[in-house]
Amino acid sequence: MLVFIGRRLVVSFFIILASTALTYVLVAFSDNPLKDLLELRGSLRETKIAARTIALNLDTPVPGRYFLWLGDVGKCLWPWSDTCTLGLNRDGKPVLPQLQSAIGSTLRLVIVATLLALVLGVVTGVVTALRQYSVFDYTVTFVAFLCFSLPVFWVSTLLKQYIAIDLNTWLGSPTLTYGGIALLAAVAGLFWALIIGGTRRRYLTVFGAGFAATFLVIYLLLSTNFFVTPYFGVIGVAVFGLAAALGWSALFAGLDARNRPVLYSSLATVVVGVVISIAGKSLLDEANWLTVIGMLVLLMLIGVVSGRLLGGQSTKLAGRVAATTGFTVGILIVVDRLLRSYPALFAATGGRPIKTNGSETPNLNADFWTTNLDYLMYLLLPTIAIMLISFAGYTRYTRASMLDVMSQDYVRTARAKGLNNRTVIVRHAFRNALIPLATLVAFDFAGILGGAVITETVFGWSGMGKMFTTGITNVDPNPVMAFFLITGTATVLFNMLADIAYAYLDPRIRLG
Repeated sequence: MLVFIGRRLVVSFFIILASTALTYVLVAFSDNPLKDLLELRGSLRETKIAARTIALNLDTPVPGRYFLWLGDVGKCLWPWSDTCTLGLNRDGKPVLPQLQSAIGSTLRLVIVATLLALVLGVVTGVVTALRQYSVFDYTVTFVAFLCFSLPVFWVSTLLKQYIAIDLNTWLGSPTLTYGGIALLAAVAGLFWALIIGGTRRRYLTVFGAGFAATFLVIYLLLSTNFFVTPYFGVIGVAVFGLAAALGWSALFAGLDARNRPVLYSSLATVVVGVVISIAGKSLLDEANWLTVIGMLVLLMLIGVVSGRLLGGQSTKLAGRVAATTGFTVGILIVVDRLLRSYPALFAATGGRPIKTNGSETPNLNADFWTTNLDYLMYLLLPTIAIMLISFAGYTRYTRASMLDVMSQDYVRTARAKGLNNRTVIVRHAFRNALIPLATLVAFDFAGILGGAVITETVFGWSGMGKMFTTGITNVDPNPVMAFFLITGTATVLFNMLADIAYAYLDPRIRLG
């Protein structure tokens, strides 16, 4: 493995070197970087031309300029270097601060959408594969192709209109008629009926249960003014935590008597998590990112310890499930704190909390939770727009891969041995179905650093995509090269990680 990684790193170095040289030459010869200044009139014309010539080294041949830029990149390889600039842009300013700001905006904008699309797409793809040729399968297939075909700028415009504008107006006075509640409940009931499927009687039973439960939940939320002063509270965290413990235990271990210690470990972790949320209230009131990360790590460690103490014969499995449950409880506590800060953000934004342009509210002097809720509100619309497109691809790839694996001999053998359906799917089929997805996921994660140019433009974000397009338009090579250096390196490295993931997911593959 180490020999393989070393060989790939050496090859990757020369690939990046050759590709950056080609890109620099193409950008340098694309147009005249002094074109806008040559049209000026007045005494400052020559001064500005001379300043830009010095900033971009235009008095040096293109190959020489490339090696000068390469020298600036080399300075960044030394951890203690204070001369790392990645060159100067056309205005004579270092590119590094511009790159750091652009990467921060892009990661905030795209990484959440990519992770959500990955998780939801894989889960939906597995379910549609298990329900092949059902009404649910056909419905998801139609929605996936629809989302994949829609232009992202058109989707973004619709989101601005119907979520940002109309939903903001509704949040000012959140009320629904009984007819509106019934319509939403009917949609939810139909959704669950399509997922669970079965005979006509089962369809009607699931639809009725889903309709009644959704109607009751929406009615209670409106009656308790949840959309004005939202929060989970201790009871909400406990209830959702117990549901998470049951869900994770059922998924990874099963709920039969032999695996009950796994469930007990998870339930104990939930109890400790609820106690921590009560005892640490004052600490959470003055929280920062270190506090949040520390709480999540602590709850995961408590889960591991709980698995060791209560896991019986399956201590490792119980530790993993309980740690996952602990992390889920920590997320619930964080969400509860964010919801509690909603009234302050609502007042600070003039009753329009969901934003359509930019990345943060200017001059918002608020606490940790309100500030981060503001960031999330700015992320809401672009995240949905990007997620819809990526979700379609992950769903179709996962479905096709899962169907291929489910028809293999070893899966039929596992069923013939009497293994239950959960074990066959989770332990035998799902892991092997992930192998073809490794390359797709690796390239998608590398591509997120390139930003989403159209989405950034529509929602007014200054990220990597905007930096790249501005550099190309202005014939400004150094910002373009900074963009290419980051995205090219990420692509090469993630491709190597995909190969390593192949070896982990498929023991038959040997790297050397």
